[in-house]
Amino acid sequence: MLRTRVIPCLLLKGGGLVKTRKFDRPAYVGDPINAVRIFNDKEVDELVFLDIEACHNNLGPNFELIQDIASEAFMPFAYGGGISSVEQALRLLALGVEKVILNTHAAQSPDLIAGIARAAGSQSVVVAIDVKRDFFGRQHVYTKGGTQRVSSDPVEYARRMEQAGAGELMLTTIDREGTRTGYDLPLIESVSRAVSIPLIANGGAGTLTHLRQAWHAGASAVAAGSMFVYHGKHDAVLITYPRYSELEKLFTDEATG
Repeated sequence: MLRTRVIPCLLLKGGGLVKTRKFDRPAYVGDPINAVRIFNDKEVDELVFLDIEACHNNLGPNFELIQDIASEAFMPFAYGGGISSVEQALRLLALGVEKVILNTHAAQSPDLIAGIARAAGSQSVVVAIDVKRDFFGRQHVYTKGGTQRVSSDPVEYARRMEQAGAGELMLTTIDREGTRTGYDLPLIESVSRAVSIPLIANGGAGTLTHLRQAWHAGASAVAAGSMFVYHGKHDAVLITYPRYSELEKLFTDEATG
């Protein structure tokens, strides 16, 4: 396994696999089960699945789909979307999900983080922190798919989530998601320095250099969506993943770029 995890972040909507840009305009890109099989062949170490309509539409997790994914996936995977109780989290973990990802309900009820951590261990709980800039360039934390502002200080919010019991954070820059223009490195650096738990950087990856830059900024792991599902300037759908040897070389101090 790579010392720095490189994680395809796959978005679910209505049982299908979709891709967004800045959390908007979801475009269908295929069947999630087929994507899992392809990533199996490419020996991916870890996957993340986020159901982008579950919480926004007050839906719970799609347990049937998650069970199907678990039956096909040869690698560990995390799931987020509509998890509102310890019981739901434990059911997901029993189905084969390695980690549950909380966003909206973590902000609404930090006790939920603590409850899952007590029941299953903090290593099983990831809190997703979605950050967007306002007209004046100030950064705020949002939930409900980037529609509800909950904090004006991402660093302070990250500390609170760690204190609540999160074992890992997933930091997504909404303004860069799906753009393939690179991660928000200053944000990654400031949040990673403020917490002692692992940080997954997400939102903006388009090249291997971007992945390395996020690692240098302090990310423990790097996630990407468009980079692994689109190909070429016309965004042809093609599930892909770098060769293991490329990634091994990427995360060494001797690598360039």
